[in-house]
Amino acid sequence: MTFKTNLETFRCPVLAGFSVVEVQGRDAAAFLQSQAMNDVAALAPGRWQWNGLLTAKGRVMALFALVCVAPGQFLLVLPDLAGADLVAHLQRFVFRSKVSMRDAPGLVAAAGPAAATSDVGAIAGDPDHGFALDFSAQGGQRWLWLLPPSHPALTSPDTATDEAWRALDIAHGLPRLAAEQREAYTPQMLSLERLGAFSLKKGCYPGQEIVARTHYLGQAKRVLARLRGVGLLPGQAVEAAGQSVGSLACTGADGTQALAVLAAESGDLLTCGGHPCARETLLPGLARPG
Repeated sequence: MTFKTNLETFRCPVLAGFSVVEVQGRDAAAFLQSQAMNDVAALAPGRWQWNGLLTAKGRVMALFALVCVAPGQFLLVLPDLAGADLVAHLQRFVFRSKVSMRDAPGLVAAAGPAAATSDVGAIAGDPDHGFALDFSAQGGQRWLWLLPPSHPALTSPDTATDEAWRALDIAHGLPRLAAEQREAYTPQMLSLERLGAFSLKKGCYPGQEIVARTHYLGQAKRVLARLRGVGLLPGQAVEAAGQSVGSLACTGADGTQALAVLAAESGDLLTCGGHPCARETLLPGLARPG
């Protein structure tokens, strides 16, 4: 996991809106296994996976990268939810578990250069110099770095970097859910099986019964689609032949690209906000084996 890089020579813009939560302790893995929707027990130290939290009704309230730094030590990298809010939610379920969690002030998420590893599910780095996660996939190479706030490579958030990062998330089907869109969709509605972000076999967790029932009874009537249009805004209705067939879950900064949750048989002649919008292929490659 340790590697050498002259990171100080690079410019690493902080990614706006990202936060990092640290969960650690003797029962940390068991606690996260009981609360999160993916199989934490299958995540070895030095690796990461897509994961998230669901409501009891099986709706996605948070989607994040879960990093296993060491046995009993995890980092949750959140693109759209304040770390303090996630900690407050999880704290209600700790009870007697030997686990502690905090909004991690010692790490900042930033965009940075490639690290020397060919294993996309592995993390590179160390606690003293920062960690790197490979977010590369078809359509572009990118690396997310978790760095100490005083690291000399860190620079202020950059609008162009944030917009490019978000555009690639949308292109690969990684939903960026604002507060108004949380708790609105099941994992299947967001097609999170494409990212390997939830488990059907690991056992009980909040919302698991809904997720399993939807899968085994084939009841996912709405799925994720990537759309191209103009003036797109989160929450807008998508129509076909004058009838609503779904809505936009998230959009790019310029309003030309979006992820929508649509009826599975909605067809290709779609409009949004009175303007035509076209389907585009969701790019593969962002799933992580953990």
